[in-house]
Parts: sequence; structure tokens; C-alpha cells
Amino acid sequence: MWFVFAIATTIIWGLAELFYKKGALPNEKYAHLKICVTVGFVMGAHALFVLLTQDIGYSFVNLLRYLPVSLCYILSMACSFFGMRFLEESISDPIENTSGAICALMAVVILGEKIAPLSVVAIVIITIGILGVGFLENTGATDRKKKIGKKMAIIAFAMPFCYAIIDALGSFLDIYFLEMETSPLVNITEDTIENVANTSYELTFFICALILLVFMKIKGVKFELPKQKDKIIAAVCETAGQFTYVFAMSGNGAVAAPIISSVCVVSMLLSRIFLKEKLTKKQYLFLFMVIAGILILATIEGD
Repeated sequence: MWFVFAIATTIIWGLAELFYKKGALPNEKYAHLKICVTVGFVMGAHALFVLLTQDIGYSFVNLLRYLPVSLCYILSMACSFFGMRFLEESISDPIENTSGAICALMAVVILGEKIAPLSVVAIVIITIGILGVGFLENTGATDRKKKIGKKMAIIAFAMPFCYAIIDALGSFLDIYFLEMETSPLVNITEDTIENVANTSYELTFFICALILLVFMKIKGVKFELPKQKDKIIAAVCETAGQFTYVFAMSGNGAVAAPIISSVCVVSMLLSRIFLKEKLTKKQYLFLFMVIAGILILATIEGD
């Protein structure tokens, strides 16, 4: 069954990326905040469901203890949602998926962990791919600067990198928080630690959603949750993917990880089919280099 869950996670998260993009309208100033609010409410509902139906011995002290990790994940997603307003999903998603490579490098540099030679090759491939995409982005390969201005074009292109770095930091911190021997979380067991951490993250996202909702209300921004169809579908897919991800990784993580890492391939295909995104051959070449590096790294590090 773990294989079914791995495939399901890949497809569901690919769909989430598609609907995130559809909901991130470039002419809607606060679209990225509206997506954050929608995701926060869906995750809050899921957290409440877990607390009511599962005995995980949850202590609300963990909200504060897990806060550094939660904020990393939430901030990274906010950056992603902002970038989606102006960037093709085919470009942003592969770059964002390099967070795993960045996390691996952080583990090597900070924790002194060893890295396989093939992993080094994969990271080099990813780096070349990203540099290639960046070069094309800044040498007239797109007309983004003409559409939204040079400053906004630079900010937009920086968003996937911000996501990758901040998300990698959250993943790196999770190495500490999800180990029983080092975790500062309370009232946890080997069976509940992941659920406790995820519930803390979802509740924090819900609180952030409430704060953003108040902010938009003060700004006079119209926001009616039932009318946010694409954003709601994206949020549901995001949360559902988290659920299937746990079962996929608990079955055979070494094989499931590279399968799930191919979500950027699914996202690229869906964007090409449904959003009619068209890139140059050179752009696709460098993006496929990034994806190949991610898949190699996921396979090697999962062993």
C-alpha cells in the first residue's frame, strides 16, 4: 500500500501546485495572503479533526516549542505564493524543490554528516540547472521585465529561492525536533511525535491565517472564503497530500522519497496542459537538469 500512497501524494501535491497557481492571480494584490488564509483555515480544520479523533496526548505548549519550524514552513509558503503571481509554475516549482539539496548541504556543513559522491554530482547538476535558468531569465529569454518592471521581475524570480532556503532551514531544524533524544516537544512518543509536530504546524498556520484575515480587513480587502474555489482546492490537496505522505514514507521511505520528489515533473506537465505554459527549449533543458538532480539526490539520500 505504501506505493499507492507515494503515487497518490505525488499526484495530489502536483494538483495542489496547479490550483495554487490558478489562485495566485497577478493582478490581485493580496492573492498570496488570501491563499495563506485559505490554507491556514483548512489546516486548522484538519488539526482540530486530529485532536478530536486521535489520542496523541497533545500539549499546547508545543505550539511555542515548535514555533521556529512552523514559521519557517509558513514563511516559505508565503514566498512561494507571492512568486506564483508572476512566475510560470514550470520555473518556480523545480527551483523550490531544491530545498532538499540545500538541507543536505546544511547537514554536511553544520552537523558534519558525510555525503555520498553521487550526491555531490547531483548537487552540482542542480546548481548548473539553476544557474542556467537564472542566466536565461536575466538575458532576455522572457519578457517578464517588460510586463511587470525590472524591480518586480527580480523580486518575483527571487521568491522560489527564498522558499527553497527557508524551507530547507525548517527541514534542517526538524532533524533536531523529530528525534526523540533531542526534541524539545513534550508529551510525545515514537508513535506520536510526527503527529504532534504536524498538529503544531497546522495550528500555527491557522493562527497566522486569523492574523492575516484581520490585516486584510483593516486594509479593506474583500475576502469571502466560499468564493475562493481554486485556493480551497489547493489547500485541501496540500493537506490531503500531507496525510498520504506519512503512510508512504512509513512503508518504504527509501523508494517513496524519489517518487514523491517527482512532484515537480507532475506540476510541470499539468502546467503545460492546463495553464498552457510555454518555455523555451533551453529553459526546459536546464529545468530538467534540476529535476534530474533532485531525483538522483532523493534516491541516494533515501538509501
